[in-house]
Amino acid sequence: MSAKLAFVFPGQASQSLGMGRDFVEAYPMAREVFEQTDDLLGFAFSKICFEGSEETLNDTINTQPALYVCSIAILRVLNHERPDIEPDFVAGHSLGEFTALTASGALAFADGLRLVRERGRLMKEAGEKNPGAMAALLGLDLDSAQAVCARASERTQLAVVVANDNCPGQVVISGDVLALEAAMELAKEAGAKRAVKLAVSIAAHSPLMESAAVEFGRLVAKTTLKIPLRPVYGNVDALPLHDIDTIRSELNHQLTQTVRWTDSVKAMIAAGAERFVEIGSGDVLTGLLKRIDRNVEGVALNSVDALKKLV
Repeated sequence: MSAKLAFVFPGQASQSLGMGRDFVEAYPMAREVFEQTDDLLGFAFSKICFEGSEETLNDTINTQPALYVCSIAILRVLNHERPDIEPDFVAGHSLGEFTALTASGALAFADGLRLVRERGRLMKEAGEKNPGAMAALLGLDLDSAQAVCARASERTQLAVVVANDNCPGQVVISGDVLALEAAMELAKEAGAKRAVKLAVSIAAHSPLMESAAVEFGRLVAKTTLKIPLRPVYGNVDALPLHDIDTIRSELNHQLTQTVRWTDSVKAMIAAGAERFVEIGSGDVLTGLLKRIDRNVEGVALNSVDALKKLV
């Protein structure tokens, strides 16, 4: 099996003020992406990315489109500078899945921007209606984390579930505040090294996002999709999204289901991926890759300097 390349795109928690600005200043095609975003949204959204406050950027209604736009801008530059570098697979972590679909040709940029902006709005609205919380469990395996959530849910009669299986030893749980706090205590009893509550007010990838998922599904149904030009590995089943119906199903269920990132990466490796390029702000996914399989190479393409080294 020949060595293959995967492009992966980050989700929330990778954002930072100024992200993408060096690409905008150095490459016209990156500037065009941010200018197009401002035009489509009807206001100077780029200023939120470059000059706004961290609080404004970290508001999920802004975070999601900011990460999407930054990754697409960097991807456009990479395609211009090295058109010969093409991925065999693409995948994105949570929000990053929309970027992966755009990178694969399945979702037009303008449609993707509209979806991620609305996804952020609906998730924020759902969080206000049904406040929840999330926590990272460190040093606990997936099966143990699932068992802890089941016990906490039974004890409190409230929902808490595994939201992200990020890598071995790092699982994120999500749900009702009381159930989540019970799960954190049970996790420590089960041997978790740490149970850290995250600085978010929404319970992403949990049943508390059901109201957002229903309305978002209506938007997805009206969105034009195409068959991907290359395999896109989905978060829900960690399998390629081969056709339009599968993509719609994935996006309809993604808000309430676990992000199976460990399994997605392992599936791409099993299919021959030996090099992963993380395209976007930060290097979170590159760090997770080291915990999933140290035998493959990970590169974070998050700055002009990083691009020059890659090129």
